[in-house]
Amino acid sequence: VQLVESGGGLVQPGGTLRLSCATSGFSFSSYWMYWVRQAPGKGLEWVSAINTGDGSTYYADSVKGRFTISTDNAKSTLYLQMSSLKPEDTVVYYCAAASGGDGMDYWGKGTLVTVSS
Repeated sequence: VQLVESGGGLVQPGGTLRLSCATSGFSFSSYWMYWVRQAPGKGLEWVSAINTGDGSTYYADSVKGRFTISTDNAKSTLYLQMSSLKPEDTVVYYCAAASGGDGMDYWGKGTLVTVSS
């Protein structure tokens, strides 16, 4: 199983960035997919989730209206389109997959997003 995030980097406040999470080794369309982030020295923060089966999406209040989660099920890839980025969005973003039981089944290694002028 592999989940590989990409697309992180340095962006100015108010800018946009798109994260990708390429997956393999599991049945992508049978899992819920998540974006989770973690600031240095802080706990994990759930950002967004998508039901790959019906496409329903969910967002944390902190990103609602600014971030959009999506998938390309044919490519087993998860995306996070981020706009109106703020300095407090500067964290490592992880993608994760859950089959519906307790907790996440699989995690990526993360990609760092830095929002700074």
